[in-house]
Amino acid sequence: MPFTKLLVPTYTQMLKALASWLEKAQAQLPDADSNALLSARLAPDMFPLSTQIRFVCVQAQEAVFRLKGEAFPASLGELVDEGRNAGEQPGSLADAKARIEETVALLEALSPDALDKDPGEAIAHELPNGMVLDLTAEQYARDWALGQFYFHLMTAYAILRSEGVELGKADYIPHMFPYIRAGTIPKG
Repeated sequence: MPFTKLLVPTYTQMLKALASWLEKAQAQLPDADSNALLSARLAPDMFPLSTQIRFVCVQAQEAVFRLKGEAFPASLGELVDEGRNAGEQPGSLADAKARIEETVALLEALSPDALDKDPGEAIAHELPNGMVLDLTAEQYARDWALGQFYFHLMTAYAILRSEGVELGKADYIPHMFPYIRAGTIPKG
């Protein structure tokens, strides 16, 4: 499957789901301090919700520029720094939703084959700690780009649930509703 057809719809639908989770958080916890919510963590040594949201966006944007063979723009570095510093400066829910909207806009502006390249093309992916992963484009898309995206997405989901936001499977897969066969929705 071409990378654009795999990654762009996946990232877009899940980013939109994430935005809806934040809207539910605002609606369900109207008196909650958004600073406290965005600072919530699953464990003391994990990044807070605000970072998880930004890193979901980072992973999607990074994959776009890496697979297009383009240098990362300054805005991506700023987003990474914003995420790393979100423990001290979590921002607001509006800030978080704006980052999601920016990422969705980037994805929706791509041409239908923007990320498609030879699956065997070499990609050297350097991690912040200095380690370098030598991958093919296929390995990068399958083993890194999707995995890291979903790690941060599901951590954000888990933090929201642990903070009392009522989310369920339907909130996770709203993009699947158009595929439901007529007459098969349980009654009651």
